[in-house]
Amino acid sequence: MGSHAAHAQQAPLSAQDSDPRVLGWMQGFPPPEDKIITQPDSVYFSFPRLRWSVCHLREFLPTEEISKGLGAPVPLPYLTPDEIGQYAKEIDALTFMPIDGKEQMTWAQSLDANYTDGLLIIHKGKVVYEKYSGCLTEDGKHAAMSMTKSVTGLLAQILVAEGKLDETKLVRDIIPEIGKSAFATATVRQVMDMTTGVKYSENYADPKADIWVYSAAASPLPKAKDYKGPNGYWEYLQQVPADGKHGDAFHYKTINSDMLGWIISRVSGKSVTELASERLWRKMGAEQDAYQTVDGKGVPFAGGGITAGLRDLGRLGLLMLNEGTINGKRLFPAEVSQRIRAGGDPSKFAGFPTIPNGSYTSQWWVFHNKHGAYAARGVHGQTIYVDPTAEMVLVRFASFPTAANGRIDPTSLPAYQAVAEYLMTKE
Repeated sequence: MGSHAAHAQQAPLSAQDSDPRVLGWMQGFPPPEDKIITQPDSVYFSFPRLRWSVCHLREFLPTEEISKGLGAPVPLPYLTPDEIGQYAKEIDALTFMPIDGKEQMTWAQSLDANYTDGLLIIHKGKVVYEKYSGCLTEDGKHAAMSMTKSVTGLLAQILVAEGKLDETKLVRDIIPEIGKSAFATATVRQVMDMTTGVKYSENYADPKADIWVYSAAASPLPKAKDYKGPNGYWEYLQQVPADGKHGDAFHYKTINSDMLGWIISRVSGKSVTELASERLWRKMGAEQDAYQTVDGKGVPFAGGGITAGLRDLGRLGLLMLNEGTINGKRLFPAEVSQRIRAGGDPSKFAGFPTIPNGSYTSQWWVFHNKHGAYAARGVHGQTIYVDPTAEMVLVRFASFPTAANGRIDPTSLPAYQAVAEYLMTKE
């Protein structure tokens, strides 16, 4: 009885109870002292503050803009209001069995279970479902977390397809100043697919993990007088030791994404924010500028710094689904999406029990399921899920209490499959 009570006290607040509007974070002029979310105290990413902060990152950290340019946005096609209302009722009522579950769950229940802040579904080019909750509004923006990696990987794959980036080259041949870092002898493709043999722990629960050293290096705030570590993302990359052999296995390590960001910036002569604006946001009819956090030297965080609008990430998903075309225009060669959809080497992929047959390539997760689905994914529940068989793009923003998507997948991946199969019954 006592242990049960202790467990109940440790359980996080529900989606409804942790809604930032319910908790009153940053409301009032000024807000009450106990409702202020601060930086540099670094409490802004702790739950339940997280549920407000994911929509307000540029209030804590400096950013660079990913400009949509001066052109008018190209509206996404929608079903009629009546049709969307009907679809919403039917989708919310869909049921599925969670992975290793014992009871059916409805789609609507899964949204709350995963602390969903925004959900967009596009089917055959038209929006059929759209919901906002938590801190997110229709005109708001939300942290994409590691979906940023997939934007970085997409840009790299575009440069490869266009012959501007040689994926067989060693990193040191493109970035000579990488020096004796373990990255020096990795190929560009190994960096793109995260099969490098580099030492880096991303265990957020371990206060001594490399992620925290990396975060200290990347912090744009003034360093303490006694600080002796690297300053900025790229200085950190120059001192990474080896751990294992390049090409042997997939290891999810964010530093690969920032190494890739450096590589594509060097070969293109543009920052990743400039390149994303030029090649994607300006041309896909985006309706909002995005932004990306930067380190103390102004280097964009290529591994997790983007904040964007829900619909604009829907446009990005459409680009992938339609193999580089949107609004009747081709933005990149079809082989880019085809290469990513084909996936990486599944024999090198392990350690993700909710994705048993998966692979990873060009910073995208490939499920190798019966629909050929693949996704951009970020901690706390972010995803752009592309299902070519169902002609579906699904985008979710969320603020799940813990970072690991393995905690969310059991009630997400079967839900995505259920809605895909439902949509395939529609004309």
